[in-house]
Amino acid sequence: MGNPAGPQPTSYPALDIPERILLGPGPSMVHPRVLQAMSTPLVGHLDPKFIEIMDRIQGLLRYAFQTGNPLTIPVSGTGSAAMEAAIANMVEPGDSVLVCINGYFGLRLAEMARRYGADVLTITRPWGEVFTVAEVQQAMQAHPPKVVAIVQAETSTGAQQPLDEIARVVHARSAILIVDAVTSLGGVPVRVDEVGIDVCYSGTQKCLGCPPGLGPITVGPRAEEILSTRSRPVANWYLDLTIVQKYWGKERTYHHTAPISSNFALYEGLRIVAEEGLEARWARHRRNAERLWTGLEALDLTLHVPLSHRLPTLTTVRVPEGVDEAQVRRALLEDFNIEIAGGLGELKGKVWRIGLMGHSSTPENVDLLLNALDRILHSP
Repeated sequence: MGNPAGPQPTSYPALDIPERILLGPGPSMVHPRVLQAMSTPLVGHLDPKFIEIMDRIQGLLRYAFQTGNPLTIPVSGTGSAAMEAAIANMVEPGDSVLVCINGYFGLRLAEMARRYGADVLTITRPWGEVFTVAEVQQAMQAHPPKVVAIVQAETSTGAQQPLDEIARVVHARSAILIVDAVTSLGGVPVRVDEVGIDVCYSGTQKCLGCPPGLGPITVGPRAEEILSTRSRPVANWYLDLTIVQKYWGKERTYHHTAPISSNFALYEGLRIVAEEGLEARWARHRRNAERLWTGLEALDLTLHVPLSHRLPTLTTVRVPEGVDEAQVRRALLEDFNIEIAGGLGELKGKVWRIGLMGHSSTPENVDLLLNALDRILHSP
């Protein structure tokens, strides 16, 4: 008879994970200082030392978002949890919500809004294009919304959406603007207060150079007013910011056991962001992206997004005719230890997605990838 308790411990070998060169859409590579921070001894989630770190994290997140919003915290969950927190807290059943869809994550925003009972109107652009102010304004005139949701950095396409004028027309009609900055925060300018973004969320595993698991979010005054005057409780208890903010605020009221080690990692990652400085960090991401774009074009590869709105942190490359895109990715991983990703949704099988985010964004990594692609695509 077999062992009723199941396999013996010897059936499960110790972890043996290679150190990959992560150049996909996330996670990005993690700085050794961040990995070291994760090994810091645990304390309780209400320990005075951890509360001190919580305060510092909030200050550093305000710097990263370029905001003075008091309600600026890391949601205990991935970027998708922060996305849902934004929708759950701002939307009540019957609310009119306009979602701008030009990629996979716009679709996700619309689906979440529907699940919270919103009256959802969508406008669309081909994947890889961006919206004009006129398109958003026209949609708002036809169907005045309470909330407008849009993706600044669409991870599925590599398109960067301009926001300044869109924020102006949204506020002119007394609506609030929710912005997805998952693939932009820490890599390209977000500038929450300057632009006038009411709710902005991100993830830790991309340009902030930390492991996945936390979702930074910031909520501005207009959105806080909506939150405080809701007619019914937020439908998602875990993501209810009216409760969570009491844990991160002066009350320090117990809500959940925060992921201590993930917050230690985020703190160190944000310290690295602050040490480099946002302006220098944005410039580094742009410089390395341009190096990549020039090199890809020299290999006779076509970039999916026009230069005018191409995202420096995530590049989509069209797969050449007759090339097996999955086989190329497999060769990169097995022969060169480099990870990139294929397309999502409408671009599945049509593009490769190359991320240069955070600690991954270096000229050395760009050159490694270009040389590897050259050998794979052009060797006899």
